[in-house]
This record gives sequence, structure tokens and C-alpha cells, in this order.
Amino acid sequence: MIRLIGLLILAALPALAQTEAREFFGRVDGPTAGDGRAYGSYSRGCLAGAAQLPETGPTWQAMRLGRNRNWGHPALIDFVQDLSRSARLLGWNGIYVGDLSQPRGGPMLSGHRSHQIGLDADIWMRPPGRLDLSPGERENISSISMRRAEGAYVNDRWTPTHHALLRAAASDPRVARIFVFPGAKVAMCDAETGDRSYLRRIRPWWGHHYHFHVRLRCPRGERGCVDQDPPPPGDGCAEARQWQANILNPPPPDPNAPAPAPRRELTLADLPGQCAALVGR
Repeated sequence: MIRLIGLLILAALPALAQTEAREFFGRVDGPTAGDGRAYGSYSRGCLAGAAQLPETGPTWQAMRLGRNRNWGHPALIDFVQDLSRSARLLGWNGIYVGDLSQPRGGPMLSGHRSHQIGLDADIWMRPPGRLDLSPGERENISSISMRRAEGAYVNDRWTPTHHALLRAAASDPRVARIFVFPGAKVAMCDAETGDRSYLRRIRPWWGHHYHFHVRLRCPRGERGCVDQDPPPPGDGCAEARQWQANILNPPPPDPNAPAPAPRRELTLADLPGQCAALVGR
């Protein structure tokens, strides 16, 4: 029904359909009522019935509160709290939590192209010194970079606990994949002496040296949610080492490669029909 309502709205208001979706979702202060539902894909969707990660808990703090991005699918909020308790058991005080999603998901006014359906979370690489930071302190404190040589290697701030926390996150059956800079994945591949199956879900990606990005699978039974294709079989270590080699010795540019197309902002019509119905609720 909600999809039909959204499609009717778009059909009746064609100008609305072509408005940039970030102008709606990036300015909404609160969630819709009801159960959590993810609609669409991680980079093209929205979120109904979002839950808010409390600003502070016994083993976590949400950072950059002014962004109003500490919202997510209830499954994500549960996961983040579970991971924070794992961090405590591994020797940290807990975790600092960066961006999750906006109150109704969707495209953001700045930053991420993903984080749109409430199933993505950024976890800071900085081990928490305190879990009683004021809102003002959380706006000004920064995470710390783990990379060396433009991301080909980890630096001396990388610890076995970083590895263990990433292993714990990637071993959770709710997790689809985790994005981290290539040097971290290579370091984990080199250091792992036990079960390597979780490494398949640790994927190298640009940036991600101040935080790692956890992406959950679509919750069971949510037909409107679109999962990403699974990672390729295997532990992915050869791919990470190729990323590392390309950083250290960049391949020459392909003179025949087409120029990248300019990035177009998503409109409301680009999103699943359910998303239009969330705008005015």
C-alpha cells in the first residue's frame, strides 16, 4: 500500500518527482511511526520506522550529533550495541559511532552516497578514551588514521584489537560486508592464523582509514529491501594485495578510457515508490 501511495504522489506532482531527493530526506528531523522497513538499495532507498541510537550508552557514544545521523533500522541499532559490547570484551572501553542514517534514510545533503536504508554504520578507528564526552566535544574530537603509504600499509597505531574488532564484526551473520582501506585488509590477511572465512566480508575500499564501514544484510522478510550481491568466493586477500600493489606502483592511465560521467543527484522519482510516501508523513 505504501508503495502505491508513493507512486500516486509522484504521478500527481511531476515537479515534485524531479526534485532532488536529498532536499527532502536531508532536512527531515524525525522518523515515521511504525515498524522498521528498509526500501530500495544501500545507495538508492529510504527507511521507515527508524530507531535512534541513544547518544550515549554503557559501551558507546554517537559522534557528530549535529548531523542527526544516529538513526537506523532497528536491526542496525541492535548490531551497533552488540558490537560495542564486544569491543569492551576485547579491551576497549567500547566504540565511538560515526554516521548511521538520517531519520528517514535517503540521500544526504553532504557526504555518503550509501547509508540510505538504515543498514550502514561507520565505526571509528579511535579507541574511546572516555564515554562521557559532551555534545560539544563530540563535534570537535576526530578519529585517527590507521594508514601509511597512502593506504598500502597500516601505521603504528594499528593494533591487534583493531583486527579483533573487525573480525568480531565480520563474523556476525547479520553482516554483508565491511569496507576498510586496503592496507588493513592485507595486514589482517597476513596476521590471521585461524579461521579465515570472515575475511571474505572484509573488502578494500578507498578512504576508510579513520573508520570502518559495516553493512548489514537486508532483514529477513523485508521484500522491499535490495541486498548487494555477495562478495566473491574466497578470502579476498589476493584482491587486497592487488589494491596494495596499485597504490605503491600506480598503473598508467588508459588513454582510451571514457571520461567519467558527471554525477547526477538522485531525484525522488529515482527512489523506490515507497520513499515518496515517507516525505510528507
